[in-house]
Amino acid sequence: MYRALGISEKVFLFGNKVLEGLGGRFEAIDRVAEYNQLKVLKAMQEAKVSEACLLGTTGYGYNDLGRDTLEAVYAGIFQTQDALVRPQITCGTHALALALMSNLRPGDELLSPVGKPYDTLEEVIGIRPSRGSLAEYGITYKQVELLADGSFDYDGIRQALNSRTKMVTIQRSKGYQTRPTLSVAAIGELIAFLKGIKPDLICMVDNCYGEFVELQEPSQVGADMVVGSLIKNPGGGLAPTGGYIAGKKECVENAACRLTSPGLAKEVGASLGMTASFYQGLFLAPTVTASALKGAIFAANIYERLGFSVIPDAREQRHDIIQAVTFGTPQGVVAFCKGIQAAAPVDSFVTPQPWDMPGYDSQVIMAAGAFVSGSSIELSADGPIKPPYAVYFQGGLTWPHAKFGILKSLQQLVGDGVVALSDSVENF
Repeated sequence: MYRALGISEKVFLFGNKVLEGLGGRFEAIDRVAEYNQLKVLKAMQEAKVSEACLLGTTGYGYNDLGRDTLEAVYAGIFQTQDALVRPQITCGTHALALALMSNLRPGDELLSPVGKPYDTLEEVIGIRPSRGSLAEYGITYKQVELLADGSFDYDGIRQALNSRTKMVTIQRSKGYQTRPTLSVAAIGELIAFLKGIKPDLICMVDNCYGEFVELQEPSQVGADMVVGSLIKNPGGGLAPTGGYIAGKKECVENAACRLTSPGLAKEVGASLGMTASFYQGLFLAPTVTASALKGAIFAANIYERLGFSVIPDAREQRHDIIQAVTFGTPQGVVAFCKGIQAAAPVDSFVTPQPWDMPGYDSQVIMAAGAFVSGSSIELSADGPIKPPYAVYFQGGLTWPHAKFGILKSLQQLVGDGVVALSDSVENF
């Protein structure tokens, strides 16, 4: 079957040789998935999810049992006071913008103690001028870069905090950077430091790509809000759209008032027949995330063996599902994405091209032949066409598909002359 799908014997044997040393890593991932699966099940049982919860509403969405129960399930999983989980939250950037804009007021200052946020947040904040940004409402912004080794600059953070600092945004994943992803433990240490200086700070964590990777979530180590997208980990590949904000009741209520209207808040918002997919996707999310993690580790080991810089490296503990591979040339990024697209169940015949994607300051190439458009818990890869020319791989609803996708990316790189494999798979 691999031969029939375009994988040469040399690429196949190379991949299998790499896999020989990964059994222990995969067993550890499965143990985390088992724990998180039981955690999700427990939250669903405690919230008394019923068949009636799977039905949707239209119109105003008053008294939507499924919607309200789902938000109780999210609050249970993330161990928070409340949650907002809605199809009306269109993407991860929207969820983050909603959390920021609803909890900051003119004259407040936002601080990022982990360097530059993800590209699409630059216009939300006003780093790059944009209509409706926080800057237009008189909300200022500071950031403190991580140190060269990826650790926090605690002295710089202490100096940056001031009387106007109302909120801190902590991006767990690396975005289009080659820094380490932050562990839940590291996030907890940072939040403890921040609140030790200013106890009333609101600490928000961009949790995208990190859900169910570890045994704990950032909300269990002090985060006031955790925010993410349902077409990433927690949607399990079934949620067709949506986002979530889980956290302190006041923060979530503020977000609900911004999403709908003051005075209406969480009381309105029809679920439009999506509720069953939200529940079922969440139920599957721990094992789907485990499949994506195995794919990321396989990719790291493949490309590190071939001499490319990979973050995380082949041996590091994982804190999100993203694998960065730096090729150093645009040809490498494009070839990798072509291979991932060719491995897709949908639109496998399409050739991805770099384009001027809204919200980014350079052309971006994206490969994602997905059942849900743009879903990055499904097999996908993307990257900006600018130095250091790194590609970011993530997803895979099943481990066999993630494995095939990585082999297909390698096959494309070999075919395009970017990579040359040794005649002997023993010659690593």
